[in-house]
Amino acid sequence: MNKELQDLRKKNLEQLDAELLATREEQFNLRIKHKTGQLNETNQLGSARKKIARIKTLMNELKTQDSK
Repeated sequence: MNKELQDLRKKNLEQLDAELLATREEQFNLRIKHKTGQLNETNQLGSARKKIARIKTLMNELKTQDSK
């Protein structure tokens, strides 16, 4: 497991929700920069999308654990 995923696993549901919101804002800003030609490292778009997917997966895991 990479360090980012380990750090995300230590957070609770509220912290993950805040992290998701921040990452979506980051993704939006990256998309705007990409459209205006200011983004040099386009790989950041994919990494932001993957981070959002990781956060959502962890949130679903926590929700299913709570319901059991």
